[in-house]
Amino acid sequence: MLEKSMTYRASYTLLVNDQYYSVVEVEPRLLLADVLRDVLHLTGTHLGCEHGACGACTVLVDGRPVRSCLMLGVQAQNKEIQTVEGLVDPGGALSPLQEAFAEDHALQCGFCTPGMLMTAKFLLENNAHPSRLEIREALSGNLCRCTGYQNIVNAIERAANAHSAIKGSVAEG
Repeated sequence: MLEKSMTYRASYTLLVNDQYYSVVEVEPRLLLADVLRDVLHLTGTHLGCEHGACGACTVLVDGRPVRSCLMLGVQAQNKEIQTVEGLVDPGGALSPLQEAFAEDHALQCGFCTPGMLMTAKFLLENNAHPSRLEIREALSGNLCRCTGYQNIVNAIERAANAHSAIKGSVAEG
């Protein structure tokens, strides 16, 4: 007599974009990217190569860039996750980084954009005034198939300058 195959299911809670989500009865082998997209319906994180090479699925986990296609969802328990959806402020306004991408036409087809934005966010949080070379080095793990790197670098440079201007005006006031 054949026994019915039992599949182990996991349930856990994730903190994504400052909001708690219950992930209930999923296979423990489900990747973080799949949990974000298919379970939590946060589809801003894109899946490209699914091997960690293209960077389209980059999210921040505890403030550091992570390829969500290489991390299990269950591994993200007790960690703070930020996706591209978390860049928009609660009122719906784009972040200065997103605005810079729009103004400098750094979007192109848009497939790589979420990963680029999250990588850029990490860079600017750790280096307020990166050189163009430092921006390019930070983006070296993110692939753009439209070859739009020049505009992406320009946008990150613009966002860094805008952030500096905002900090300067706050310090003066």
